[in-house]
Amino acid sequence: MSNEKLNIGIILGSTRDGRLSPQVGQWVKGIADQRDDANYEIVDIKDYELPLLGTTDGTEPGIAKWNEKVDSLDGFVFVVQEYNHSISAALKNALDFVREPWNNKAAGIVSYGSTGGARAAEHLRGILGELMVADVRVHPTLSLFTDFENFQTFKPAELHLENVNEMLNQVNAWSGALKTLR
Repeated sequence: MSNEKLNIGIILGSTRDGRLSPQVGQWVKGIADQRDDANYEIVDIKDYELPLLGTTDGTEPGIAKWNEKVDSLDGFVFVVQEYNHSISAALKNALDFVREPWNNKAAGIVSYGSTGGARAAEHLRGILGELMVADVRVHPTLSLFTDFENFQTFKPAELHLENVNEMLNQVNAWSGALKTLR
């Protein structure tokens, strides 16, 4: 295996106005950038303007661009918010627009919501399994009640720092190991 650094995408899982995922994603990236073990980048699914799967002929430029982006990454950190006990429709749609580029890669999940986004994370784990993405065990969960001021401004408790770093350790280890299969 080469000594080349892995490319890890921090995927923002919401596209709606007023979303909190950019704040959480920037926080994760800030922690990740203090490490020297991989190249980290924010990947905002909103930037790809994906149509609803099955409603178009599939020629929109965002679809090919999205597939290329996923293919270029060795692993992922999904920033997942809980909507109605699950992931957002936009994230599910983005996951479904790609197939093979997800295969044999690893992912971590950072979730938030009234119960830390745990139910959304569990739904995402099932989808990732079908896409042949190995999800890691450490899973930072953020509470809308204690980690967000007035449910809007992200102010994470310090205790999350250790969990994020351990999750990144696992994502990098698994991403490196799975790279040998691709």
